[in-house]
Amino acid sequence: MLSEADTRAKLIDPKLRESGWTEDRIRREVFLTPGKLINEEGKRKKGKKADYVLYYSPGFPIAVVEAKEESKSALDGIGQAKTYAKMLGVYFAYSTNGHEIEEFDFTTNKQRAIDRFPTPEELYRRYIQFKFGHEAKIDPLTVPYYTRGGKKPRYYQEAAIKSVIEAVLKGRKRILLTMATGTGKTFVAFQIVWKLIKSGYFERVLYITDRNFLRDQAYNEFAPFEDARAIIERDNTPKNRQVYFSTYQALYSGEGENKTYKQYPQDFFDLVIIDECHRSGYGTWREILDYFGSAVHLGMTATPKRSDNIDTYAYFGEPVYSYSMGQGIEDGFLAPFQIFRVFTNIDKDGLHLQEAIHQGAQVYISEEADLKDIYTLEDFEREIVLPDRTRKIYEHLASMLDKFGPMQKTIVFCVNMEHAAQVAKELQNLFSHLGYDDYAVRIVAEEYDVKEIYEKFRDSESPTPVVATTVDLLTTGVDIPSVRNLVFLKPISSKVYFKQHIGRGCRIDEISGKYFFRIIDYVNATRLLDEWDYPSGVQPKIPEGPFDLSLSGYVVHAETQEPIQGARVVAQIGVNMQRYAKTDANGYFVLEKLPHSPITLQVTKGKFRSRQLTIIPSEQMEAIVIELKPEKPKKEKIIVKGVEVYIAEETSIFISATGKNPYGRRVY
Repeated sequence: MLSEADTRAKLIDPKLRESGWTEDRIRREVFLTPGKLINEEGKRKKGKKADYVLYYSPGFPIAVVEAKEESKSALDGIGQAKTYAKMLGVYFAYSTNGHEIEEFDFTTNKQRAIDRFPTPEELYRRYIQFKFGHEAKIDPLTVPYYTRGGKKPRYYQEAAIKSVIEAVLKGRKRILLTMATGTGKTFVAFQIVWKLIKSGYFERVLYITDRNFLRDQAYNEFAPFEDARAIIERDNTPKNRQVYFSTYQALYSGEGENKTYKQYPQDFFDLVIIDECHRSGYGTWREILDYFGSAVHLGMTATPKRSDNIDTYAYFGEPVYSYSMGQGIEDGFLAPFQIFRVFTNIDKDGLHLQEAIHQGAQVYISEEADLKDIYTLEDFEREIVLPDRTRKIYEHLASMLDKFGPMQKTIVFCVNMEHAAQVAKELQNLFSHLGYDDYAVRIVAEEYDVKEIYEKFRDSESPTPVVATTVDLLTTGVDIPSVRNLVFLKPISSKVYFKQHIGRGCRIDEISGKYFFRIIDYVNATRLLDEWDYPSGVQPKIPEGPFDLSLSGYVVHAETQEPIQGARVVAQIGVNMQRYAKTDANGYFVLEKLPHSPITLQVTKGKFRSRQLTIIPSEQMEAIVIELKPEKPKKEKIIVKGVEVYIAEETSIFISATGKNPYGRRVY
């Protein structure tokens, strides 16, 4: 009996050639995943490898073949072939021992034994008939990927590219692509546009971001288009290119009919790509999307459906393809991470102002300050400054960085620019003995030479700066693979916002030898992690039906009892399960299809404080009234000195490919 290798060479390869599969259409031993990382040195578990991937054209995978040695049954490999086919997003899976051939056809969900492999044209016709019912005159799927330079799409990127183009060919006008930070959304967008433009299916594409450096990164990713690219700015509106890049701010600049985006006909673009669309699809910039409404709109986001990005999903619909951070860790494309949750005694218990005064603390209160009985974590550095707490956290953070390695790149997320400057100052002083005048720097938009500082920080081969403090400039889209520590000193309540932050650490960096990262959390931000971020393990329970209840109510001004129109009411039912409504002119809302179990209501409206409450729907429940208090104008901060502060709890959790903590829970 022949071995598997001999079976391939002597039996399977001849059968493929007999059916018209030439060498340029066959890829052998295709590594789909490198294998999950299992230690800090980069050691991996065995990755996933397909014996054969068959391509109708160089840019269009169409089938997977699993080879078994001659002595085994072809039935033995069909499960593995189906798994790999689903990973690649192809519809035909085969298993063979060189004599028997088993086929699983995902277009019919049927398995059968066949005596020969179908030809490339046969599979293509079956695929086209299933997806579109007819053959397209122009098929962008058959255009080869751009692979000069050796960069080829990973399996999930191929599946994402194929899914988006399929949606375009089906005539879908609003398309959403959800891929975790660090998994190559911009590269996927480039390959999609490459196929659509080079096939002649589309002529002009607009790529929109909300920051100049993200625009420039995308422009550079699309370098193979060369002079067919252009950047749109207020005073620069070229019209003779194929791919255009701009920011919302630049497109919206100008007045009335002189606004930049109105310098283009409404039907000028065939495709509009909205990068990080959860931040920009609604609000002021929606006017731009409506103006180019005849184009296909492709939204790209790193976050799944949440109460704080539900408008994105309402606009684009459900994603045509999703790839999570957890799956990226499981596959070995993203770095696993370790969480260190740290709480001071004041963080856990809050600061009782009268009690602090009684114990001898010095309190500095401005005339405009609004006093409260107790101050909690959300208030620190915003309403009240506690130098003793701040100093204790600096010292503790410095000890952790020193223990892990004081030259490991670190980002510290701070409350505001003043806070970021203070943190950079303290860490620079604590590590001044290392001999670097730029050990710790502040990277905010207002910083002098911020672009040069950022470029030096992101350079894996540059030892300094080591620590970058920021507010939100380093939260989205920036590529800093060598970062090993993310430090949270800023309270966060939005899961979407939190995912943007931790995306800065998940990239693997071969140059610096970075294969995992740490989250050092002083504000309990990591409570916002959920199942989308974990590779496997215990998942949160999803409520069971029936979902046949409704809830109605009114949202009113807490002081005047006037109705509040346009308030957003979101019922969080379970992970990735929400119901959404907006109040009408009478402040009235209705939420339907609710379970019989508790739900969490989040009520928000600009210029008002948000409310969160837990409710158990019932058939007898009457309309509820939710009061929102107006936001108060910014006041001077209270300063309290002389408070005893110590580290009350420190917990370590390692998030590996199992979603479990092999080191146990440590509380100090």
